[in-house]
Amino acid sequence: MNSLKKMILEHGEVKEGNILKVDSFLNHQLNPEFLYRIGEEFYRLFRNEKITKILTIEVSGIALALTTGLFFKVPVVFAKKTVSLNLDKDVYTSKVFSYTKNQVYNIMISKKYLDKDDKVLIIDDFLAEGNAIRGLIDIAQKSGAEIRGIGIAIEKGFQQGGRILRSEGYNLKSLVIVDELKPGSIMFRS
Repeated sequence: MNSLKKMILEHGEVKEGNILKVDSFLNHQLNPEFLYRIGEEFYRLFRNEKITKILTIEVSGIALALTTGLFFKVPVVFAKKTVSLNLDKDVYTSKVFSYTKNQVYNIMISKKYLDKDDKVLIIDDFLAEGNAIRGLIDIAQKSGAEIRGIGIAIEKGFQQGGRILRSEGYNLKSLVIVDELKPGSIMFRS
């Protein structure tokens, strides 16, 4: 997606540790019109998959999942990272290691929002090693839902997550794949 590459080049910032900071338009301050176009692109890529639910993880995946859900006209379900009083007690859980936060946390989805009749599209902002996606896959499998696709805005192609998920047969599509991050230089896969 050329417009996403352009936004990354104009507004992205490379940080130490292979971190690509895109918080001015994607995961802190949001550009609604641009996110709408991303949702439209995910719809174009997965529209034939008979999706019944969009699945993501809080926090950064929610905006992308919501705009995608608008096009599919299906509910968006997001995995919560913290227990709260308004979360049902009957939940699917999985453990996820956060690369950017360097910690393991539990993710949870109420069992009443995901079941064996669902055909899910997993959406997230980044894919590096694939830990967040693995947690969502685990929850989907526990529910009996069928994973029909995985849509990623930005994949770090120099890390193994995308390669492994594709080799396992997942229908993974990334809008852009970054092959190299250096201060002042971002290289994309053609």
